Amino acid sequence: MNFAVLASGRGSNLKAIIEAVQSGAIKAHLKAVFSDKKDAYALEHARRAQIPTAFINPKDFHDRESFDRAVVERLHEFKIDFVVLAGYMRLVSDYFIEQYPDKILNIHPSLLPEFKGMHAIKKAFDSGVAVTGCTVHIVVREMDSGPIILQEPVQVDPKDSFESLEEKIHQAEHRIYPKAIDLFVRGKLKIEGRKVIVL
Repeated sequence: MNFAVLASGRGSNLKAIIEAVQSGAIKAHLKAVFSDKKDAYALEHARRAQIPTAFINPKDFHDRESFDRAVVERLHEFKIDFVVLAGYMRLVSDYFIEQYPDKILNIHPSLLPEFKGMHAIKKAFDSGVAVTGCTVHIVVREMDSGPIILQEPVQVDPKDSFESLEEKIHQAEHRIYPKAIDLFVRGKLKIEGRKVIVL
């Protein structure tokens, strides 16, 4: 299977995914990395691994769907079977989801359905919860509401700063995202409504 990663930031999850592909832990071809940010460090991770990259500027398009149509066109050029979002800071349009139904994976830094949307780690830290974590899910039209593939809880220590909690969650993300992608690639996931059964 061929997949692409869409990223907007520093690319730490992308780096973990690249390493998993290189080690054979993910038996699929990472064909391209696209970003909506010209200076996203994720693109540098991809270039170092000799993976084709592209910056697609949202300012060149008048709305979200027209931007997504351009992204999908590039995905088709690479014969992409499924898409992985890794720190991608844009909501994808209905058009995008229709092109890859149940084939777009995302990771979110909370135990969904808690703390949906932006700044999830800060929300968890400020709320005083004893446990938070991260979630890999299928992307659907409703934000952060798709079927859940894997979750990993992270204990919030009373001594944790926001920065230390953020680092613990990122480490958990780097563990479960490659695992979830591997399950997807090997056909080990059965989606039934809002539930994902691991076969």
